Amino acid sequence: MLVHMMKSKLHCVQVTEANLNYMGSITVDEDLLDAAGILVGEKVQVVDNNNGERFETYTIRGERGSGCVCLNGAAARKVQVGDTIIIIAYAMMDYEEAKTFKPRVVFPENNRV
Repeated sequence: MLVHMMKSKLHCVQVTEANLNYMGSITVDEDLLDAAGILVGEKVQVVDNNNGERFETYTIRGERGSGCVCLNGAAARKVQVGDTIIIIAYAMMDYEEAKTFKPRVVFPENNRV
């Protein structure tokens, strides 16, 4: 049996930009992606602490060291610049592996590792 488990999380990053006129996705500083072990193109869940929105999208590499967290396309309507969000990646794993798996959780300060 396979189960869905939280693989990694960027906890409480700030939205720096919302770009409605771009294909849907979330652009994230590459340092943040690396710290959390989230791949470019990986499906993620975004949770907005300010308004309760929860949605899925995929990641795009942002400029390393920039601190950028930009919601693109339709997702840009679900957030405001300055909102605090959580970015969560999940993985499917065997039930036995899941019982001992430890997710990677990153607590950035000012969108920096």
